[in-house]
Amino acid sequence: MYFPERLADTLLDEDVPHGDLTTHLLGIGDRPARMDFTLRRDGVVCGTELALALVRRAGAEGAVLSPTGARVPAGGALLRAQGSAGAILAAWKVAQTAVEYLSGIATATAAIVDAARAVAPGIAVVTTRKTFPGTKRLMIPAIRAGGAEPHRLGLSETVLVFPEHRVFLDDPVAALVALRRAAPEKKVVVEITSREEAERFAPAAPDILQCEKMSPEAVADLVAALRARGAASLVAVAGGVVAANAAAYAATGADILVTSAPYSAAPADVRVEIRPA
Repeated sequence: MYFPERLADTLLDEDVPHGDLTTHLLGIGDRPARMDFTLRRDGVVCGTELALALVRRAGAEGAVLSPTGARVPAGGALLRAQGSAGAILAAWKVAQTAVEYLSGIATATAAIVDAARAVAPGIAVVTTRKTFPGTKRLMIPAIRAGGAEPHRLGLSETVLVFPEHRVFLDDPVAALVALRRAAPEKKVVVEITSREEAERFAPAAPDILQCEKMSPEAVADLVAALRARGAASLVAVAGGVVAANAAAYAATGADILVTSAPYSAAPADVRVEIRPA
C-alpha cells in the first residue's frame, strides 16, 4: 500500500511541529528504543505501511509484519521499529492512531463483504463518497483492504442522477436519454425509491438503478420484474446497508451493495509496547 512521504510529513507536523517537549525535557531522546505493534482482537489490518513511513520520517527504522489487507488474529504482530527514543516517541501515537482507525474501517468493511458473499459470491460491495472531508486518501485504502471498492471517488468522474437533480428537469426521461448520448463512455446511475420509479425511467435504459432505503422485499420484487422483462439495468442497494442486513440484501439478486457504514466504524485496538533496545 503506497502512502506518499508528504502525507507522513503532514501528520507528524500536526502532532510534533516543534518537537516532543516531554522527551526533550527528560533528556532521553538519544536512548536506543524499540517499539512493537500487536492487534488485541481479530481484524483486518490497514495502515501499517503508513505507520512505517511515519517512523522513518521521524528518524527511526522498522519493518511491517502484517501488511494492509492481512487478516490478523488477536495477538498478531503488526509492526516493529527501532531507533532513538526521541524518534520512536515522536512517531508513536500518530502511527498507532492511524493503524487503529484504518484497521477499524477495514475490519467493518470485511464484515459486510463476508456476509454478502456468503449468500451471493459474485456481488460487488462498494462504498460511498461520504468519507470525512479531507481523509479520502486514508479511508479508500482502508475499505479496499476490507474487500470493497469505492462507489464514487467524487462528483467529477461518475454520473449519478438523484431526485435532487430531477426536480430541475422538465422531462427526466428525455434528459436521461440525452445524458447517455452526451457521455456514452459513462455508466448512468439513477437513484430510485420504488418499483414505480424504476418503471418510469425504464425507457431511458439506465445502466444501474440504485435503490435508496428500499426493503429487501421491495428490492427482490424489483429484481424479479426487471429479469422477467429482460431489462439490462443492474440493481444497486443503498441507504442503511450494514453487516447485519448485507446477507438479506444480497439474497434479493441485487448486483451491488452500496454502503457508508465502514467510515464510522470503531477503531481497532492496537497494543503498543515501547522499551529500551
